[in-house]
Amino acid sequence: MAACRRVHLILLLMSLTACLFSTADQRQQNGNGNARGILQQPGGGNLPGVSQSRRAAGWKLAEEEACREDLTRLCPKHTWNNNLAVLECLQDRKDESEISAACNHLLWNYKLNLTTDPKFESVAVEVCKTTIPEIKECAEEPRGKGYLVSCLVDHRSNISEYQCHQYITKMTTIIYSDYRLICGFMDKCRDDINALHCGSINTGEKDLHSQGEVIACLEKGLVSEAEDPGQRQEVKDECKKAILRVAELSSDDFHLDRYLYFSCRDDRERFCENTQAGEGRVYKCLFNHKFEEAMTEKCRDALTTRQKLIVQDYKVSYSLAKACKSDLRKYRCNADANLPRAREARLSYLLLCLESAVHRGRVVSGECQGEMMDYRRMLMEDFSLSPEIVLHCRSEIETQCSGLHRKGRTLHCLMRVGRSDKGVVDEMCQRSLQNLIQEADPGADYRIDRALNEACESVIQTACKHIRSGDPMILSCLMEHLYTEKMVEDCEHRLLELQYFISRDWKLDPILYRKCQGDAARLCHTHGWNETSEAMPPGAVFSCLYRHAYRTEEQGRRLSRDCKVEVQRILHQRALDVKLDPELQKRCMTDLGKWCSEKTESGQELECLQDHLEDLGTDCRDIVGNLTELESEDIQIEALLIRACEPVIQSHCHEVADNQIDSGDLMECLVLNKHQKEMNEKCAVGVTHFQLLQMKDFRFSYKFKMACKEDVLKLCPNIKKKIDVVICLSTTVRNDTLQDAKEHRVALKCRKQLRVEELEMSEDIRLEPELYESCKQDISRLCPNVAFGNAQVIECLKENKKQLTPICHQKVFKLQEVEMMDPERDYQLMRVCKQMIKRFCPDSDAKSMLQCLKQNKNSELMDPKCKQMITKRQITQNTDYRLNPVLRKACKADIPKFCQSVLNKATDDSELEGQVISCLKLKYADQRLSPDCEDQIRVILQESALDYRLDPQLQMHCTDEISRLCAEEAAAQEQTGQVEECLKLNLLKIKHDPCKKEVLNILKESKADIFVDPVLHTACALDIKHHCAAIPPGRGRQMSCLMEALGDKRVRLQPECKKRLQDRIDMWSYAAKVAPAEGFSDLATQVLLSPSKNYILFMMALAVCLLFLVGLLCGRITKRVTRELKDR
Repeated sequence: MAACRRVHLILLLMSLTACLFSTADQRQQNGNGNARGILQQPGGGNLPGVSQSRRAAGWKLAEEEACREDLTRLCPKHTWNNNLAVLECLQDRKDESEISAACNHLLWNYKLNLTTDPKFESVAVEVCKTTIPEIKECAEEPRGKGYLVSCLVDHRSNISEYQCHQYITKMTTIIYSDYRLICGFMDKCRDDINALHCGSINTGEKDLHSQGEVIACLEKGLVSEAEDPGQRQEVKDECKKAILRVAELSSDDFHLDRYLYFSCRDDRERFCENTQAGEGRVYKCLFNHKFEEAMTEKCRDALTTRQKLIVQDYKVSYSLAKACKSDLRKYRCNADANLPRAREARLSYLLLCLESAVHRGRVVSGECQGEMMDYRRMLMEDFSLSPEIVLHCRSEIETQCSGLHRKGRTLHCLMRVGRSDKGVVDEMCQRSLQNLIQEADPGADYRIDRALNEACESVIQTACKHIRSGDPMILSCLMEHLYTEKMVEDCEHRLLELQYFISRDWKLDPILYRKCQGDAARLCHTHGWNETSEAMPPGAVFSCLYRHAYRTEEQGRRLSRDCKVEVQRILHQRALDVKLDPELQKRCMTDLGKWCSEKTESGQELECLQDHLEDLGTDCRDIVGNLTELESEDIQIEALLIRACEPVIQSHCHEVADNQIDSGDLMECLVLNKHQKEMNEKCAVGVTHFQLLQMKDFRFSYKFKMACKEDVLKLCPNIKKKIDVVICLSTTVRNDTLQDAKEHRVALKCRKQLRVEELEMSEDIRLEPELYESCKQDISRLCPNVAFGNAQVIECLKENKKQLTPICHQKVFKLQEVEMMDPERDYQLMRVCKQMIKRFCPDSDAKSMLQCLKQNKNSELMDPKCKQMITKRQITQNTDYRLNPVLRKACKADIPKFCQSVLNKATDDSELEGQVISCLKLKYADQRLSPDCEDQIRVILQESALDYRLDPQLQMHCTDEISRLCAEEAAAQEQTGQVEECLKLNLLKIKHDPCKKEVLNILKESKADIFVDPVLHTACALDIKHHCAAIPPGRGRQMSCLMEALGDKRVRLQPECKKRLQDRIDMWSYAAKVAPAEGFSDLATQVLLSPSKNYILFMMALAVCLLFLVGLLCGRITKRVTRELKDR
C-alpha cells in the first residue's frame, strides 16, 4: 500500500506541525533544522518572503510581511504567537473577508510543506508516545511512510491523551482545507475534476482556501451519476473510492468538510451552537434542522450531498459506523473495505440486514438502533436521498409533486399517486417506492415518517396516548380511529398513503411477523418468510394465514390464538379500503373502474363491488364472495361498520362482541337492535347493506346457512338467492302446518331461523323484493329523500297511500293487513314503542300487542313518539274494518247484517275509507249492535271524538271546512276534540252537504253516549258525578240525566256545563230540522232526547186516542151496515 492511497499522510503531517509549535522553544535551543525544514519548499527551497534570520529561529506567520495586514484585520492578537491558530483564523474567515494573494500563496506553501515533511512523524511519536502503544494497529505501522499518522486519524476517537488528540484534530483541519493537500487525491481525481469542471488545479487561478468546493463538486458528480446513470459524466472508480474515503475521514468533525463547513457556518451557530464538535454530532444536529425555514439553501444543499454519500456508503456517517460496528460483524453485514460502493456498503443493505435481525428477535444494541432510526427518518424526509426514486419517478415528481420536497411531502405525494388508479405511476417508480418503505421500515416506528408524525400528532395525543411513543401499535391505533371524529383529514391521507405500501409486504408489520412466524412455518411451509422470495411472495403467506384463521376444529389445523388476533387486525384494516387488500385490488381493478369509479368515500368501493356481485368478472366475484362469506361469520372484519355500531354494541351486544368466536351472533344482535336509541344512521345503513347483501346468496348469512344448509340441499336444491331459499322453506313450513303433518320436513332450528329472517325482512322494503319492485316508481316519486332502513320507506308509502299506483297500493294494503294481524311484523311500531311494550304489555302475545298499546295510549307514562305511532295505526285501522282484527271478530255478524250494501262495493285490495265503521256507528246510535260489537264501536267513537283524524269519512268530506274554519284547532299538537267542537259550532257555515251530514252524524252519536262528546263530558264531569253517578254510561242514559237536570229548576248545574248543554240542544234542534229522521228508531231517539219530549208525547198520545175513537165509531157503522145486508 502506498502512503498516498490512504490519504492519512496529510493528517499525520498536521499533527507534527502542532507538535512543532508546542515545542518551539526547545527547537530554538536546539537550533535544529526541523523548523528550517518546515520552511523549505518541497524542492528544497525556502518559503518566499521569509528571511534567513527568521528561518534560523522560531518562525511565526504573524511576523511575515505578506500576511501582517490581513492578520491585524482578521485575527485577535492573542493568536499571533501560535502559527496554527493564525492559520485556522485566516482559512476560516468569513466569506466576505478577503486576504491578499501574497498571503494566500504564503499560507498554501506553508501547508504544503507541513504535509510533505517526513520529519513530522517523529514529532507525532513524541506527542502521542502514550497513545501509540495503546493502539495495536498503529504501533505495528512501519515508520517513515506516513502510515502512523493516518492510523492515528482512523483511531482518533480512541485517543484519550489530550495533547495528541488536539494536534491530530488541528492538523486534520489544515489538510482538508484544500484538496491538493490530500496526498494522492489530486492524482486520482485530476481527470474527473477537469471533466466535471470542478475548478482549477493551478495555484492562483482560484481562491486557494475555498478549494473544498472542488471536493464538493466531485461529490455532487458522484451522487448525480447514481441518480441519472448514462446521462452524466461517469466518475472513475479510483476517484470514487477517494471521494468516499475523504468523506469517511471527515465524518467525525464537520470542520473537515470544508465546503459544508463554510456553507453551514452561520447555520451551525444558529441551530447547533451548544453542540460539541466531534463524533459527527454537528452533522446530526444540522441534519435534524435541515428543513427549518431559517436554514440557508446553500447549507441545505451541502447537507443533502453529504446525506447522499451516506446512502452510498454508510461509513460516511461516523456515528452510524461506530454504533453498529459490532452488530454488523455479529450478523454478517460487514462491508468490504475494498468496495466502498458495493452493495454491502450501501446504507439500504445495512438497514435491511439489521432490521431483519431485529424482526427475528435478535439483540441489536440500543445505540445502533437509535442511529438506524435517525437514518431511516432521514430517508423518509427527503426523497432525493434515494437515487432510484430520483431516477425512476422523475416524471411523476415533475408532473404531480413539484415543489413539495420538504419534510417528506414529495415522498407522500408519490405514495398518494402510487395508490391511485393503475397506470398513473410507472412500475419501476412503484417498485422504488416499495423498496424505500422496506429500507425505512416506518411500520416499526411511526416517528420515522416525519410527514405522518406531524400530521397525526394531535390524533396520537388524544386517541393513542395510552400507547408508548414509538410502539408499532401506534399505527394500528391510528387505523382503528380512521374515519372517526378524532381523526383529522391530513393524518387520514398520510396514514392511508403509508399503509398502502405496508399492506403489500407484510414483513413490514413487525407485530404480525413476531406473532405469526411459527404459524407461517408450521402451516404455510415456509421458513424465514420475511425474506423476499418469488416462490413464496408475502401476499401468499398472509392469504395462507387467514385461510387457517377461520377453520373449525373439524376442518383441521388452526392458527394460534395470538396469530389469529393479528390476522383479524390486518383484515379489519383491509376492510377500510380495497387498496389495502393487494389481491382484491389486483383481481377487481377492471370491475372497480367499470362499476365503482364514483365511489371514493371510505368503504364505498367494497360495498359497490358487493352490490354488483352478479355483474363482476369471475375472479373478482370469487374473491368478493369469499370475503363476504368470511364477514358473515366474523362481521368485526368490517371495521367501519363495527366502529359506527360501537354504541349499540356496548349497550346491547357487548357479550357476543367479546366472544372469541363470532359465528354470526354479532350481526344478528345488531339487526335485532336496529330500533334502539343508540343506533345511528351509519350503523343502520351498514347493517342494512349487509342484510341486502345476504339476500344475494344464502351462504352470506352465516346463521341461516348453518341452521338450514341441510334443508336447503334436500328441499331447495340449485337455489342460490337467499330470498328464494326463504320463500321455498317458508312455503314448505306453511304447507306442513296446514296439512297437520305429523313431522315437519324443515328442521326446528331452521324454522326458528326462518322466523328471524321474516322479522328482519320487515325492516327494509328492499328485503321484500316483490313489494320493492311493485313500488319502485312510487318510491322515487313520493319518497325520494327518504332513507332506506328502519322501515322508513314503507312508512312513507303508507302515509301516501292515496297517491300510490294500483299495484303498489295493493301490495301495501296486503302488507298492512299482515302487520295488523301480527304487529310484531310492524317494524316501526315495534321500534318506536319497544320501551312502552315492556312497560305496559310485558305479558301480551305478539298478536295483541297493538290492542294493548291502544288501551294504554292516553296514559301519562306513555311516550309521545309511541303515542303518535299508535295514532297512525289507529287511523289506518279505521280506514277499513279488515285492518282491525279485534273489530272484525267482534262485529263478524253485525257487519253483513247492517252494512251489506257497503260490502258489495268492496274489493280485496283497497280500503273502504271507513264506510263500514261509519255504518256501524249509526247502528250504535240506534242501539242495534250486538254487545261485543257495541263495545268496540264505543271505543272507536270515543277515540275519534278526541282526534278527528281517526274518522276517515269526516276527514275526507270536511277537509276544506277544517282548513277554513278550524285551522288553529287542527294545528294543535295534542288533539282533544277541539276540531269536532269547532265544526259543530260552525255547523251553519258549512255548505258542503257531505261534510254537514258527517257533523250531524257526530251530533247524533253524541246523544247516544256523552263519552262521544269529550268537550261536553269534560264540562259536565262534576255534574255527572253529583247528579248522575248512579246511572250507568251508554245508550244515552247519562245524557238524558243531564237533560232532566237542566229542566229541573231545583238543580244547579255548573255554568260551563249548562252552557254546553244548551248549545247541544240548539244543535240538535237544528239537526232535526235539516236532517229529519231516517227511520222509526231514529225518530224515537230524537223524540226521547228532545227537550219538548213531554209535549210531543202528549200530542202523540192525543193523536192515538183520537184515532182510536174514530176507529170505534167507524167500526160500529160498518158493522151495522153489514147486519142490514144479512137481514135482506
